[in-house]
Amino acid sequence: MGWPFRIKARLRRFARRHPRINFFIRAIILFQVIFGGAYGFIAGARSDAAGYDPHAFAIGAAFLFAVACVALALTSMRLRWMRKRLRLMTQRNDALIDRNWELKEAEERARLLFESQDDLIVLRQANGTIRFANDAYCALAKQSRETLVGSRFSLPILEQGKVLTDASGTRIHDQKIATATGERWIAWREGLVRPDVDQPADIQCVGRDVTDRAETERALSEARDQADAASRAKSRFLAMVSHEIRTPLNGIIGMNGLLLDSVLTPEQTTYAKAVQTSGEALLSLIEELLDFSKIEAGKIDLEQRAFSLEGLIESISELLAPRAQARNIEIAAYVDERLPANVIGDAPRLRQVLLNLAGNAIKFTQTGGVAVIVEPGPLPNEVLFMVRDTGIGIAPEAQARIFREFEQADERIAQNYGGTGLGLSISERIVRRMGGHISLESTVGEGATFSFAIPMASGDGDDGGARQKPFAIPDLTDKSIMLVSPHGVETLLTARRLQNWGAQTCAVADVAVARALLPERSWHAVMIDGALQPAVAIALATAAMPHAAHRIVTFTPAMRHEYRDAITDPFTGYLVKPLRAVSLAMRLGRPPQPFTTTETIEAAPDRDLLDSNTGKTSPRRGMSILVAEDNEINALLMRSLLARLGHQVMVTNNGNAAVESWLAAEAAENPYDLILMDIQMPELNGIDATKRIRMREAGQTARRTPIIALTANGLVEDRYACFEAGMDGFLVKPLDREKLAEAISAIASSRHLAA
Repeated sequence: MGWPFRIKARLRRFARRHPRINFFIRAIILFQVIFGGAYGFIAGARSDAAGYDPHAFAIGAAFLFAVACVALALTSMRLRWMRKRLRLMTQRNDALIDRNWELKEAEERARLLFESQDDLIVLRQANGTIRFANDAYCALAKQSRETLVGSRFSLPILEQGKVLTDASGTRIHDQKIATATGERWIAWREGLVRPDVDQPADIQCVGRDVTDRAETERALSEARDQADAASRAKSRFLAMVSHEIRTPLNGIIGMNGLLLDSVLTPEQTTYAKAVQTSGEALLSLIEELLDFSKIEAGKIDLEQRAFSLEGLIESISELLAPRAQARNIEIAAYVDERLPANVIGDAPRLRQVLLNLAGNAIKFTQTGGVAVIVEPGPLPNEVLFMVRDTGIGIAPEAQARIFREFEQADERIAQNYGGTGLGLSISERIVRRMGGHISLESTVGEGATFSFAIPMASGDGDDGGARQKPFAIPDLTDKSIMLVSPHGVETLLTARRLQNWGAQTCAVADVAVARALLPERSWHAVMIDGALQPAVAIALATAAMPHAAHRIVTFTPAMRHEYRDAITDPFTGYLVKPLRAVSLAMRLGRPPQPFTTTETIEAAPDRDLLDSNTGKTSPRRGMSILVAEDNEINALLMRSLLARLGHQVMVTNNGNAAVESWLAAEAAENPYDLILMDIQMPELNGIDATKRIRMREAGQTARRTPIIALTANGLVEDRYACFEAGMDGFLVKPLDREKLAEAISAIASSRHLAA
């Protein structure tokens, strides 16, 4: 700026500060200008040389007056404009003053807020110099703000946490610092702030004392570690207790089974069956406790393997059939035709859930029966499972807690029916782990329906999910079939299946009504329930001979002796309940063939028609089996069971003896066909013994000896350890004779195939 502008600015500033002096000076100057101009004009006009002309003078004076008037008008307009601008400037000035006061108040509030914050707030330059620190930081540092500002003070760091950076560039980290009041944990958030455009950015650090949170997290971490340790200890304890209980229980149940196979008096048979029932109840309790422990520890693993859905459901109904028939009720199964024959999932866990639900249904049902129904779920690739019963039902207030552990509907039911209350809780958690949810619909006195839908992909290959039946479905289109039964559960499911095959069904509960309906049409088949008296069933079959091609009687295995002497020409076949779909299809698809000899029933197996999936092959000759078992009772049981199956048995009581016996047999060129290896044995356990045998086999060209583990531990870890050691199978004590026979039969079959 030039000096004229500075002078002008100073004069304006002086005029604003001294308005009276400014007015006086301006008045003098204006008077001098007017007086000088008027005087000069008049003096010039009156001089002798001026050539004074009154007319010209008047014209000039008038012109000057007009100019003066215009000047006054312009000045007045300018003054009004200036006053208007002045008012606007005054208003703006007032607004600025108010705004300035607001800013000062906001600044004061912000300053007080920052200074009074419990969080630590400190503003540092890039080199670490403190520009601002609030009261909390000063109190923690035990120094005044004046001392801290301008210094590079920092709190002593005892431990530095991990530094993270968020999307906005803010650094987040924890520090453990030493203070006059002790060690504290501070959670810092550090970011860049710029005080002005032309100034470098500062680092704003905001810290919060999280000592309590850190201590809580540490306490929670320690508690979690202790809980994990306790859970592991509980699992080890349960595994140990399970092993210690299973080992003598194996002897109790196994020896009692051998005792039942011997010749006993009726009183002795009653006592032995009571021992068997008690042992099985104790085994069931152990299984439930172990399952609950594994679920609580989160160690439940699900397999994803293809399996036959219909085969699984029918095997469950057959397994529970003796229990249901002992209570004089029915159990039946139905798998919808729209589902694939094979699905992918965890068959053992699904079997466990359905056994729990169906077993509970049987326990709480006095009349009627239990139905296990499988249908397509509401969503694609979902399978809906339903277990319906006609039992006592569950009250609405009890339905909310029925799935909790150790809970039952009420104390009366617990006293009358027994149980631990773990079965439904375990089932609910397994279903939830599979991706489903169990629901319950029940009315007191009318029964209950448990249902759950879980995702299960088709295991039939790339056929679009179309079901490929393992048996030929008979063509029953427009064929009439009468079902005569005093019960309704299995009859309804059988009728539903026959209708899917095209048949027209008629379910009748009264024999007189059935006899009256026979002449009305030509019947393809009449199926008569064996629950009717044999004489009544035979009379009805005789009456149906002119009207029905197939006359089939259905009965339970326990009814065989009732029909052994009563079966005559009127019947063309029989089926064993619960009915299998393949048996029903084969019976109705064949031409009727009357049989008249009692040997047909006596020689028939428990299942009337065995397909390739259920038929069992027995070994061609006895196998040479080495049993490594340290418990004398279990060793005696194994020797007896295997001897009854026709095998030669050698027993050793520890792992070293088992390895030596195997080596001796190999050296004598008379190797063992199978080794049953107990896991826990003195001197050398079954895992290490198996590893030694596999190492010896690895250096030889001899065949691989099959080894099946025998253990009272049912945990997944034990199974993995067995398979990693090179074992070929796994049997859990107490041993089931059928499972043992199946395992040996499978080994024998593979041996014959290899030969």
